[in-house]
Amino acid sequence: MTILYIHGLNGSLSQEKLDILETYGNVLSPSIDYNNNVNSIIDLHSSHQQTAINVIIGSSMGGFAAYHLSKLYKLPCLIFNPALAQRSVHQLIPETPKSSENLTHIVLGSKDPIVQPKGTLEFLGNLLYQPQDYTISIRHDLAHRIPLSVFKEEVSKFMEKL
Repeated sequence: MTILYIHGLNGSLSQEKLDILETYGNVLSPSIDYNNNVNSIIDLHSSHQQTAINVIIGSSMGGFAAYHLSKLYKLPCLIFNPALAQRSVHQLIPETPKSSENLTHIVLGSKDPIVQPKGTLEFLGNLLYQPQDYTISIRHDLAHRIPLSVFKEEVSKFMEKL
């Protein structure tokens, strides 16, 4: 299995989280400069089109990118506190199919002050007419940062559903 991991704004994939993901397969984690590249999603799509990716995982701004990439690639995705409703950095959103017809598992921290879960739920509520298989986990023990234990648990749940 090949996992495409998309980091958040000014972030990167930690070694500990990489170790967890590598128990499931090969991990690709490109470095993304959201501040200076408004075409991040389009560039990621173009640069990985010939790669046999099986799932996409992302967090925050990376969750936003992973959400749209999963529709472009028609792949399942796991996204943590995705910046779907609003972002601090402008990004061009490519035209995507209405549904990827694959699982989209969303993990929201109810204590997240950066990516407000209410905005994400409203964003998703506006898409209810689209045929998409969403699962949403609202975690009351979670703010914006994803602790290793939560990451491991949610990745495990997601992989079991595939």
